[in-house]
Amino acid sequence: MEPPDAPAGARRAPRLLLLALLLAAHPGAQAEVHLSVPPLVEVMRGELVTLDCTPLGAHDHYVLEWFITDRSGARRRLASAELQGSELQGTVHDTRGRSPPYQLDSQGRLVLAEAQVGDERDYVCVVRAGAAGTAEATARLSVFAKPEATEVSPNRGTVSVMEDSAQQIATCNSRNGNPAPQITWYKDGQRLEVPMEVNSEGYMTSRTVRETSGLLSLSSTLYLRLHKADRDASFHCAAHYRLPSGQHGRLESPPFRLTLHYPTEHVQFWVGSPSTTAGWVLEGDSVQLLCRGDGSPSPEYMFFRLQDNQEEVLNINLEGNLTLVGVHRGQSGTYGCKVEDYDAAEDAQLSQTLELHVAYLDPLELSAREELSLPLKSSTAVNCSVRGLPSPSLRWTKDSVPLGNGPTLSLSSVTFDSAGTYTCEAFMPTVSLSRTQSFKLLVQGSPELRAEETEPEAESSWREGDEATLVCSARGYPEPKLTWSQPGSSSAEPVPGRQGWVSSSLTLKVTSALSQDGVSCEASNPHGSTRHVFHFGTVAPQIPQAGVAVMAVAVSVGLLLLVVAAFYCMRRKGRPGCCRRGEKGAPPPGEPELSHSGSERPEQTGLLMGGASGGTRGGSGGFGDEC
Repeated sequence: MEPPDAPAGARRAPRLLLLALLLAAHPGAQAEVHLSVPPLVEVMRGELVTLDCTPLGAHDHYVLEWFITDRSGARRRLASAELQGSELQGTVHDTRGRSPPYQLDSQGRLVLAEAQVGDERDYVCVVRAGAAGTAEATARLSVFAKPEATEVSPNRGTVSVMEDSAQQIATCNSRNGNPAPQITWYKDGQRLEVPMEVNSEGYMTSRTVRETSGLLSLSSTLYLRLHKADRDASFHCAAHYRLPSGQHGRLESPPFRLTLHYPTEHVQFWVGSPSTTAGWVLEGDSVQLLCRGDGSPSPEYMFFRLQDNQEEVLNINLEGNLTLVGVHRGQSGTYGCKVEDYDAAEDAQLSQTLELHVAYLDPLELSAREELSLPLKSSTAVNCSVRGLPSPSLRWTKDSVPLGNGPTLSLSSVTFDSAGTYTCEAFMPTVSLSRTQSFKLLVQGSPELRAEETEPEAESSWREGDEATLVCSARGYPEPKLTWSQPGSSSAEPVPGRQGWVSSSLTLKVTSALSQDGVSCEASNPHGSTRHVFHFGTVAPQIPQAGVAVMAVAVSVGLLLLVVAAFYCMRRKGRPGCCRRGEKGAPPPGEPELSHSGSERPEQTGLLMGGASGGTRGGSGGFGDEC
């Protein structure tokens, strides 16, 4: 399809082509010249361009010419070619100063190397074929160029929200493109619909410049009336450009923010560090007070302390920070911050105060010394006092076991079990502050004794020579001394897991004499002594070792003889009179008696023979039926 502003000849070319086709189909129609020329050619800048002009049908002779149309509509001939036989002879007549120059190829096509923006024209192809007539067609060339990266120049000054008219926000530039791009503006990612007409809320202006290269540069300036809500807004612009075949591109600028001027409406004042509960800080800490107004640019801050309803100025700065180094209890009180902003509204609250409480806890004081010594079964009370703010709570523990709360610890009828370490703790849950103070209770009294002894091994009775281990444990204050009536005892040592107890042991041989007298263990200290006597009861005499050995041998031999007799009887099973001893006859004549040392006795020989062989020798003398 031809562009709307194409010349009349270009618009008529498709119509002529259609008419020629209709006439050719009608019988008796005369031949005419028809051309195949693309009406629109789109290329990127720097690409090779080839404009085709091909006559349709068979022609023996024709002349082809290329013309360029000026912006005024006048035609200038660039090249021509004539068909001579089967060859087309072409000539370039006018290069119009183009570099590289126009070229004509062997088929009569116009060649433009490295397309330039200045090549955007209408190119007319005219073919004269004698009697066949003349035909022409127009090809429009469009050259596209992608613009450079989009640049934005934001307003580096301070934009006041108190102005009643739109103020300059930024200028966006898109350079060296073709055709000229379009520029749009965005705030927080949303496109701004601003008109080109000047108004108080917002508008934009644009300006297009043709560079010496023929490329186009576009600049757009945005004007807006801003508000305090725009203090964190992000702006950017984008250049939209066209490409061949109906494609489009987009180049976005980097985002930017503006510095706005707006008055203070609210002030915040708080303790920045350390983290506190209900305004409490610890004595000795460094405390940072922070003050922030919501105006811009940052206003001036004045810190003060109220003393007898008078403002004592502490510091003035632009940062809104005040540090109190190593606060002490005398610095508790009311502190304030005031913002100096002359653009603020008259009803704006520009001053804030807070209460600063310095928590402290002095060392605890006990009515008892580090060691408290009491007689056994006596009573007393120990008081714990402390000064602090906020008011601390008191609690008592003994060896880490809770006893109760309050400033007074009552000790009634103390025993040895009452001895130990008592601790008074003052604590403040609000500020996590605590202190402790301890004393050690010593209970004086006559020793308490406990005895342990080993049990006898045989039938709960002792025998002469048995070994026994006796143990004595005692407690008291001062620490008792343990003594034994027999030598060989161990030295007294503390008992593990039993506070205040000491123990000593004695290992000895049980004798009848010890059974009568017993063994005594005594615990003593300056307050008295106590004694325990170990008794062994009746001590049985010890069995002699020699008699025991003889009895054991006799029993063993008897058992052995019984086993041998039973074995022999089994071998002679089934014979009458087995196991009955026969009469002993005289040895046969001529056989000498065997000596005890030289050979076996006949009884032994019979035992060894056994079985059937023993039965065949029944009448030979000796034993008849041996068992």
